[in-house]
Amino acid sequence: MTGRNNHRGQRSQAAQLDQGAIARLYDKLGVTIDPELVVLALTHRSFAHEAGGIPTNERLEFLGDTVLGLVVTERLYRRFPDLPEGDLARMRAATVSQRALATVARSIGLGEYILLGRGEAASGGGDKDSILSDTVEALLGATYLCHGLDESRRVVLALVDPLIDQAAHLGAGLDWKTSLQEAVAERFGTAPHYCVEGIGPDHAREFTAVIRIDKEIYGTGVGSAKKHAEQAAAEAAYKELQRRQGGDAASADATTTGA
Repeated sequence: MTGRNNHRGQRSQAAQLDQGAIARLYDKLGVTIDPELVVLALTHRSFAHEAGGIPTNERLEFLGDTVLGLVVTERLYRRFPDLPEGDLARMRAATVSQRALATVARSIGLGEYILLGRGEAASGGGDKDSILSDTVEALLGATYLCHGLDESRRVVLALVDPLIDQAAHLGAGLDWKTSLQEAVAERFGTAPHYCVEGIGPDHAREFTAVIRIDKEIYGTGVGSAKKHAEQAAAEAAYKELQRRQGGDAASADATTTGA
């Protein structure tokens, strides 16, 4: 009975995505996906909750995150044979970050295809970085289930190769947690402390991360997942640390000049 109910729920979801819309999405992705899987990949938890608890795209997102990480890691390993592990790790983090994947999603207009609950849609959920990036990963998970690794690799690289180029030029600056950890270790000889709390129901969970350095708050961040909140907080803390370092340098210059 549960299986039949799930299939009925998925068919009702598919009705909201006409065949023309799905065909356009396939063209943008460069691949076709099983109709039920593509609908599932586009089903945000807010829509699923309003529809009575039908399946969401979160399991596909989990799978797609792994596929994405593997393909990007392999690409970096082969493309930059002389770079050490730390540099490769930072470039990978920059390429698969929430912000980077949201940029990919916007480039193909993914927001218009995502199935959202009424409240989430009204609050602009179709343009939120967290929802866009999660849906990209879910679509990659669906692609893997339908076509395997070789075809998934082709789709991933078509989407993220420009991000790899960008990461190669910009370096570690996009991997905020790593950049912050290195900067704090250099300046304070310690590590930043993360405190993360989640609020709200399971279908609309929101996490807030607070970063303390030497017991002082340097940054906060919010996200739909713990890792996203931590990255946002790390970005804020890194920029605050740089700002304070600039102020300290200016004060030292002023003192030297005065002397």
